[in-house]
Amino acid sequence: MDAPRWLDEREDRAWRGYRRMRRLLDLELARELSQDAGLSEPDYDVLSDLSETPQGRLRLSELAHRMLWSRSRLSHHLSRMQQRGLVTREECADDARGSIVVLTPAGRQAIESAAPGHVAAVRRHLIDLLTPAEVDALGALTHRVVDHLAEPGLQATRPQPAAKA
Repeated sequence: MDAPRWLDEREDRAWRGYRRMRRLLDLELARELSQDAGLSEPDYDVLSDLSETPQGRLRLSELAHRMLWSRSRLSHHLSRMQQRGLVTREECADDARGSIVVLTPAGRQAIESAAPGHVAAVRRHLIDLLTPAEVDALGALTHRVVDHLAEPGLQATRPQPAAKA
């Protein structure tokens, strides 16, 4: 077995800085979203994904894939959102086992009310701290890592979601 390639001081500083930044940024954005809009990050993700579709509808399996969640975990979360009147579920017409998640008028109102404050927080805590060149660099490096992690060979080594819901 090959010896590990330990991080040098520069790489370690970058890695630890990234991890700390990610944790702090996620915590602050979640805190502000909850305080200002009464939504959790997963609530916001569900509502924004649904609001970006033409009819405010997605298959549960597609929504789970977008969120990188299991269908079961998402289903439990959606039950809580349904109780709050933010989404509903319908049977899939072409697949009796599948279901469609539908944005309700209350859910649309919630995301439309939350989005301006959330975007302002993203700007305040990240985007506006960067130069235009740094924003471009951030976009390039994040997409490079995402593309790498989405490679078929890597996906085969990770647990795969269960069949369509």
